Amino acid sequence: MLGLLLNRLMRKGVLTVIHSDGKAESFGQGTPHVTVRFHDKRAIPELLLNPDLALGELYMDGRLTVEEGGTVRDLLDLMMMNLGAVHPSGLHKLVRHFRRLTRRFAQFNPASKSKEHVAHHYDLDGRLYDLFLDRDKQYSCAYFSAPGETLEEAQIGKKRHIAAKLHLDKPGLKVLDIGCGWGGLALDLARDARAKVLGVTLSEEQIGIAKSRAAQAKLEENCRFELVDYRALGGKYDRIVSVGMFEHVGAPYYDAFFAKVRDLLADDGVMVLHNIGRVDGPGSTNSWIAKYIFPGGYVPALSEMMTSIERSGLMIADVEVLRLHYAQTLLEWSKRFQANRARAAQIYDERFCRMWEFYLAGAEMAFRHDGQVVFQLQLIKKVDALPITRDYMLEDERTMRFAGTESMPAPLRVV
Repeated sequence: MLGLLLNRLMRKGVLTVIHSDGKAESFGQGTPHVTVRFHDKRAIPELLLNPDLALGELYMDGRLTVEEGGTVRDLLDLMMMNLGAVHPSGLHKLVRHFRRLTRRFAQFNPASKSKEHVAHHYDLDGRLYDLFLDRDKQYSCAYFSAPGETLEEAQIGKKRHIAAKLHLDKPGLKVLDIGCGWGGLALDLARDARAKVLGVTLSEEQIGIAKSRAAQAKLEENCRFELVDYRALGGKYDRIVSVGMFEHVGAPYYDAFFAKVRDLLADDGVMVLHNIGRVDGPGSTNSWIAKYIFPGGYVPALSEMMTSIERSGLMIADVEVLRLHYAQTLLEWSKRFQANRARAAQIYDERFCRMWEFYLAGAEMAFRHDGQVVFQLQLIKKVDALPITRDYMLEDERTMRFAGTESMPAPLRVV
């Protein structure tokens, strides 16, 4: 059965499989060439029954290893490159269809459950994230605007790109950051755009660090952080930004999310929403990711977001699709994690390290081969809330100076 599947799948490159009895079989032709070994007889039946879940579990448990041709990243690159060229069939197709039908239950994410889902990933030992993130602890897609940029430069570029779309045209604007992470963007907006910022998160680990950073920067008056669900907020904000949080909302809650944004946004306000999306229409979350990495999470199609936005009464002012920026970001994270793998194993263990390797590599390949992108949506309530051309975005981005940009080239100016 495995032979039939791989003969159908492998159109580019070669996959060699070494069975638990030592027998080796090769499938496909050309390059690249990756060799894997199954270490027990039960591994292959488990993989055939539910490949989306079992492949990651087998690797985590050491029951599948990459023997030649690179690392698990090379294996996933080879497999997902070929999977992207075929349509699922048979049992695999039925499993995916079932998951789509039952995703409302998988994405059950009321306020009472959200904090638990957030804690599963973001309340891991804070030292782990220091091993692979940039200095500002930006845990979302960077923006690589020029060849050779470092991760630090690209993450600053991402913040500038978003801030330009917020159109912070005067000091003292009230800004809400939904899902503020460790506070990097909120602190920059308070310091460099002279905004009054409130950052909210449900992560105990993140809120402690964000508050400490605000105190160290002497920005507590202009940049506050609260451990609160966005659904519990009140008041009005001139600008709202959310980066990498919408993936945790869940499709059944999109109407409620955008209705809340409408209520919180001032009449002449602007929101920028930055989130991972899919280009191939509504789907379901990979079962391994849902179990081990992001329980309750879902990457939406733009069509799913648009219908809820339209029902909310908000207006879409601008849409940008970032394609390979996150693939490059994840590659940089993987390199840094590998360089610090021994320290990660001291914090957790080898099984955790294999899980994290699989997560970072699989996520990167989803952006290279499986139709995942990043959406940046600009939302308004009034048709005249922004200038009628996009020139202001370019000008603001070129001239904005965020902390940490001193080593970057001077901004370009239009003459």
